[in-house]
Amino acid sequence: MQVLEAYAKLVPNAKNDAVLVCGGLSENNQLDQLDRGPRLVVATPGRLEDFLRRRSVNLGSVEMLVLDEVDRMLDMGFLPAIRRIVGALPKTRQTMCYSATLDANIREIVRDYVKDPIRIEIGQTSKPSDRVELRVYTVMQDQKLGLLDQMLREEQGTFLVFSRTKHGADRISKKLDKLGHDADVIHGDRSQSQRTAALKGFQNGKHRVLVATDVAARGIDVQDIAHVINYDLPNASDDFVHRIGRTGRAGAKGVATTFVMPQEKSDARKLERELKIKFEWREADKNLEKEERNKPLDTNTKGQDLMQLETRTWRGNDPVTPMDANPSPYKAKAAGGGGFRGRSNGGNGGGGGFSGGRSGRPGAPRGASSGSRPTRGNRGR
Repeated sequence: MQVLEAYAKLVPNAKNDAVLVCGGLSENNQLDQLDRGPRLVVATPGRLEDFLRRRSVNLGSVEMLVLDEVDRMLDMGFLPAIRRIVGALPKTRQTMCYSATLDANIREIVRDYVKDPIRIEIGQTSKPSDRVELRVYTVMQDQKLGLLDQMLREEQGTFLVFSRTKHGADRISKKLDKLGHDADVIHGDRSQSQRTAALKGFQNGKHRVLVATDVAARGIDVQDIAHVINYDLPNASDDFVHRIGRTGRAGAKGVATTFVMPQEKSDARKLERELKIKFEWREADKNLEKEERNKPLDTNTKGQDLMQLETRTWRGNDPVTPMDANPSPYKAKAAGGGGFRGRSNGGNGGGGGFSGGRSGRPGAPRGASSGSRPTRGNRGR
């Protein structure tokens, strides 16, 4: 959705010239739009592969392939889907790969799909921006909510809060609402419409606080986020960099605060060493209100049937599952074997990544489908 918005700003007069193909939105509407022969299709791997499998899309006329957030797509297990999609593209094309990191898997993608690649590196992606003030508060687990409440009352601006688990994100958001703060939440269990509404509410100022899990970190592109809060310490240094990269953008300054329990100090020191950074260490107020979690039951209540008492259980850390990064497929109109129209070469590509020449390598492993696919034909409307 953000890519489509950016395209509309770059080419303001190109109405109906770009189509969004992703999960969580009307499939028939996407197919109808693809029938019109758009110049640009912005898609997620899941639905595009689904459309290919059902032969509802033709990619035989594609002249340029852009793989954005390659590292994230690989993390989410989309490599097989990408390989099958590339197998349906023309061998002669331009391929561009954008990624925040460059590990072995991404080098493999570049080797397989980009001919004579040129590497363009912009900015520093392996460490936090110098424009972000890095703070650490040592705080007990049951006082984290009190510390966050205190910061929200004492400091100005919007807050993006990261939780390790989906359950934790929901709990933090609900607790903040009860404390009088406008908060919403984004994580993998929320529907596409819920995530879109939460992000929009955060962007337009309806919600001052957005609570998210790591899987949402890369999809959040909001201007002027004043504070990023690591409510839970991230699992890896890369996650830390991506989290705090949501603030201090486009020349602005920001603050990133990490809550560290006493037993996690060594992990935080390790982050400093790995990223070659220096935290500003602070101690949380020992008199902060303590959050009551799993409060003991009063078994001495007269006249109350113990069997009717609420059963309290510790839910632990829910596994973090990838957000549906819009998994969805592409649909295009075939006119005599062609797919959605690629009317031009596509212009310049900004950002960092690899740009290959026009005569790209085949790119598809043996056994992958290739060549043109027919359009949806008689879909039986």
